[in-house]
Amino acid sequence: MGMTAASASEERRLRRGLKSRHLQMIAIGGAIGTGLFLGSGGTISQAGPGGALLAYAAIGIMVLFVMQSLGEMSTHLPVAGSFHTYGTKYVSPSFGFAMGWNYWFNWAITLAAELVAAGVIMSFWLPDVPSWIWAAVFLILLAGLNFLSAKAFGEGEFWFAAIKVTAVLSFLVLGVLMIFGILGGTSPGMSNWTTGEAPFVGGWMSVISVFMIAGFSFQGTELVGVTAGESENPRKDMPRAIRTVFWRIMLFYIGAIAVIGFLLPYTDPSLLASANNEDITASPFTLVFERAGIAVAAGMMNAVILTAILSAGNSGLYASTRMLYAMAKEGTAPRLFARLNERGVPVMALLATAMIGLFGFLTEIMGDGGAYTWLMNVSGLSGFIVWVGIAWCHFRFRRAYVRQGHNVADLPYQAPLFPIGPVIALIMLIVVIIGQNVQAIVNGQLLQVASAYAGLPAFLLLWVIHRIVTGRRSRMAALDDMDVEGLEIKAS
Repeated sequence: MGMTAASASEERRLRRGLKSRHLQMIAIGGAIGTGLFLGSGGTISQAGPGGALLAYAAIGIMVLFVMQSLGEMSTHLPVAGSFHTYGTKYVSPSFGFAMGWNYWFNWAITLAAELVAAGVIMSFWLPDVPSWIWAAVFLILLAGLNFLSAKAFGEGEFWFAAIKVTAVLSFLVLGVLMIFGILGGTSPGMSNWTTGEAPFVGGWMSVISVFMIAGFSFQGTELVGVTAGESENPRKDMPRAIRTVFWRIMLFYIGAIAVIGFLLPYTDPSLLASANNEDITASPFTLVFERAGIAVAAGMMNAVILTAILSAGNSGLYASTRMLYAMAKEGTAPRLFARLNERGVPVMALLATAMIGLFGFLTEIMGDGGAYTWLMNVSGLSGFIVWVGIAWCHFRFRRAYVRQGHNVADLPYQAPLFPIGPVIALIMLIVVIIGQNVQAIVNGQLLQVASAYAGLPAFLLLWVIHRIVTGRRSRMAALDDMDVEGLEIKAS
């Protein structure tokens, strides 16, 4: 009977149940979370409104190039293991091994960070209940949702994201009305852009220092690369998601930062508290509504923030589960994690990833703000490493594709700015990774340095150890011999 069950498991496969609207909202939902609702206040207090806008715009342009690179590869080869598969085929098996485990770690830790934040947000209504209890409850809820089919996950995430998008659009509309003095009393005008050192506070060093927060905010846009493996029609839906999602997210972030910059001075004590993680519930979104005299809206905004946090955690659990499954299928993770249930869900990979969510219980040990900051920093650097991998894989893939005599016009989607796009993205990402926490190094804050850069040595160690163990089998793929074949998927 054991052999029969094993055979049945082998015959099962991921089901392509995600529609175009699911892909677009999953990408938006993965990117709109604590980075926007909680992290934006810290960026403005550190770099001023102008510095925050510049940081988000620069990171946004970089992400555009990364998304274009991802779009070209994921439409040509739409598989659940995306980054792991691309790294293995287009660079080397060792690089793909490190990429896959790094991405799994990135989103598994992001899940834990979101659980930390969710527990803190719940204290808005129930301050006497320990936040770790809420972290446990939400972990069980998210694991339960992911236990359902991919289609059910996509539908749930669609509505989660719709709530967030509606909230941000409402914030932008109300914010503009407040800026012009139509709502909430006297408008501050341009005063918050000229007070103190504004609009740029602390010069270039401050702008660079908030790059990591801005980058963490945009992380999640690459989720469409993972969902390609369960998309009904990736050749049609993926390019559409790539083209539209980026600009929508940029509108939300740039618009929100501008509104906050007009309405709240960078010296606001609440923003400073948020920057120092003394009270991460001091969301600038909530503050704006409170100062407009809309007390009920402030409570509603906290509910929206909770929805955003759970949505991002839900997407993270999905992405890391699929990555662990794909690695198991290709032999770079224990075979156990390749098991699927009758609904095509990799349950063992799901359970293993959910266990990482137990890091959310660090709230009880380290304190809410400290745990949240540590987890966000570790996850943030891992995300930058993934983007480096995407840009490098695309650069090598396109060169090999052309060298082997293929016509670029045959690709379902072509990155319009190749090779400039991936090259610029690589340079910017390397600068950000190296210089993201220079201030902490200068100040001798060793604990902050360790938490911020922990992901880099871990990635390199995985790469080197795998290379040593596998030897010649893991040499870098030659452009002439690289496997650049795509995957033809018929529309459902």
